[in-house]
This record gives sequence, C-alpha cells and structure tokens, in this order.
Amino acid sequence: MAEWVEVEVAYALPHKQRILSVKVEEGSSLLDAVRASGIEGEFPELDLTQAKFGIFGKASRAPEKDTVRQGDRIEIYRPLLIDPKQARANRAAKAAAKSDNG
Repeated sequence: MAEWVEVEVAYALPHKQRILSVKVEEGSSLLDAVRASGIEGEFPELDLTQAKFGIFGKASRAPEKDTVRQGDRIEIYRPLLIDPKQARANRAAKAAAKSDNG
C-alpha cells in the first residue's frame, strides 16, 4: 500500500501568487509533485521544463530526481531579470551619484 505525503507548491509573479497543497506518493520527485499540483493551469505561461525549483529556499539541482518529504514547500523560481551583483552595483552607483549631487 502506497504512503502519501502532503506538500505545497508555490509560484509567484509580481501581480499573482499561488501556494497549492497536493498529496503525492512518498518518493515522488519535485517535478512530479509540481505537475500533480496543477499549477500550470493557474500559470499557462509557466514552462516546467525550463523552470528552476527549490525546497524552502534551497535550490534543487535535479528536480526530476530529488524526492519530496512530508510538509515540504516546493518553490518554482522565475528567471532573474538582472544578475544580483549587477543590481547591487547599480544601486551603489545611484546612491553615490545622489550623495555627490546632494
């Protein structure tokens, strides 16, 4: 008899966020759980073959192999628009320019 675990699948856009609960068989992969959640129906533009995943903020390198555990929150990450280091450099340059003019 199969054992079941309950996990959450989370995805967010700037204007819309969803966290869906789903029960999957113990030993299911992150990708299996995400597909079982039906989140693609809420976000038709979401391409699970290209998306990055993680559990509670820890990135998964192999979502098709990593298995879920009871209570996990699987997060689907959007692609970054700008490299975080570049974003910090831009903010620092802007702050420096403001203090020079101020």
